[in-house]
Amino acid sequence: MNNIQLVNKYGIWAVVTGASSGIGRAFASELAANGFNLVLVARRQPELFQLSSELEHTFGVEARVLALDLSDRSANEQLMMECEALDIGLLVAAAGFGTSGRFIDAELVDELDMVDVNCRAVTEQVHYFARRFARNKKGGIVLLSSIVAFQGVPKSSNYAASKAYIQTLAEGLYYELKPYNVDVLAVAPGPVDSGFAERARLSPGKMETPDIVAKQSIAALGKRLTVRPGMLAKLLNFLLTVPRYFRIRIMALVMAGMTKPQLKNGTISERGTK
Repeated sequence: MNNIQLVNKYGIWAVVTGASSGIGRAFASELAANGFNLVLVARRQPELFQLSSELEHTFGVEARVLALDLSDRSANEQLMMECEALDIGLLVAAAGFGTSGRFIDAELVDELDMVDVNCRAVTEQVHYFARRFARNKKGGIVLLSSIVAFQGVPKSSNYAASKAYIQTLAEGLYYELKPYNVDVLAVAPGPVDSGFAERARLSPGKMETPDIVAKQSIAALGKRLTVRPGMLAKLLNFLLTVPRYFRIRIMALVMAGMTKPQLKNGTISERGTK
């Protein structure tokens, strides 16, 4: 599907959360290359303005900046208010962050903050935009799942659980919204070179690039329910085609090799995109 077809199918405006870096930034660039005007959402305003300027200069699109902390329960209200008058046809919910280490060592406030960003904020966004898209009889929703969403993951228990929620939400909405001509896609990448791993104190070794994730995801939108972009995600998916108990054991071994030594007060959590 070329850029004219994409814009005609979904509408001229797209919202991208987590747009200041990593996968969110890659999605913003890919959509701008396809002719979409953009609402760029993230906490870091300077990075958003820099990206906005780059996209407007390179692709001739309009890019609006919304510096919001999605862990704040009022942030989505502001996002919805800013988007009310725009012909939004596509939502890419790429904002999120993770933690690593034993759940009992983590600060509860960090774990709840992660659930707010990864689950609650996404639920609010999807509920609002899905209703709009259903009324308009067109639209697209891209949700960032993960390869860890399909089984429990020791030393990343809460993060994996938050991504399992996103994966399950996407799977249900895919069929609920199909009669309204609204496409839903779950994106389940493996480790991505987005800064996420460093912020979560992980050493994953080989990683996929954010650009590959964005390109393959946009190409799959409207054609598939779940995409595992990049060869690494596909390889990991193949290795995990065993009963769930064994998948958990495999992920325990993987995380044991990836988890860096923790700080004295437990796990580290930083917001990024994955």
